[in-house]
Amino acid sequence: MEAALGRDWEVTVFHRGRHEPPAGVVSLLGDRTAPDGLAALARGEWDVVVDTWSSDPVAVRDSARLLADRVGRHVYVSSRSVYAWPPAAGLAEDGPLVEASPEATGVPYAEAKRGGELAALAAFGEERVLSGRAGLIIGPRENVGRLPWWLHRIARGGPVLAPGPRDLALQYIDVRDMARWLLDASEAGLSGPYNLVSEPGHTTMGELLDACVRVTGSGAELRWREPESVLGAGIEPWSGLPIWIPPGEAYAAMHGGDVTKAMAAGLRCRPVAETVADTWAWLRGLGGTAPRRADRPAVGITPEQEAKALGL
Repeated sequence: MEAALGRDWEVTVFHRGRHEPPAGVVSLLGDRTAPDGLAALARGEWDVVVDTWSSDPVAVRDSARLLADRVGRHVYVSSRSVYAWPPAAGLAEDGPLVEASPEATGVPYAEAKRGGELAALAAFGEERVLSGRAGLIIGPRENVGRLPWWLHRIARGGPVLAPGPRDLALQYIDVRDMARWLLDASEAGLSGPYNLVSEPGHTTMGELLDACVRVTGSGAELRWREPESVLGAGIEPWSGLPIWIPPGEAYAAMHGGDVTKAMAAGLRCRPVAETVADTWAWLRGLGGTAPRRADRPAVGITPEQEAKALGL
């Protein structure tokens, strides 16, 4: 929304009213999961609709059908999870996909996102649908808690369990870079799927955590441990220590995607230091714990788990 408002676009937000929308937008209330929940969208015309839905594909189907004759283009924020597991390192947009249906309900995340893609395509057609297949998304307003967990933990100071190797290459996207590219691409009339994430190795685990130490000013001591040591302590990758996945099949799938197509279409990703600093500034502005999605499990390890892994 902020990226669109910054371009002086006229922005309409369709939402359930649980949060106050930004100033300057037209607010339409509804619930796409409820009977007659799309009534507020029954009238009006727009150039572009951006849909971030990640649950039952039928919700994307219903709204896309309703809007297809009154909206120019459909932008769907999808996911690289739509690729059949395990996706090989370097997989491009033409890789094999999970089996999915736009009519599905109660399906896992990967099938839900692929079903959403199919629902948009069925209503708008290939020439009017842009699917941004995002990977790891971080930055200000993250409500899953991955980078916020690291920032809060490092801000407490003391010895910090740092999962190695230190030079482990990461691939992610700052949400603001994603938003900018999606708007640019929609203006340019691009269509089809794009892997929407930074180049592999845009930063490393070491650079990310070093940036956290610098911006928090805590003087925390990063104590690096090899993957075998971390896993041997019973700590789960990704959920226990957010963002981190040790080298292997899952790591190649998450941090080794081909982004040649998006980069050629203008995708540019800001330095990790900027993402970390801006996220910390946002967290400090909240004066407390960052908001977290109720439909996602909490991430992170306990002080007891960390002390055990560090041998303290």
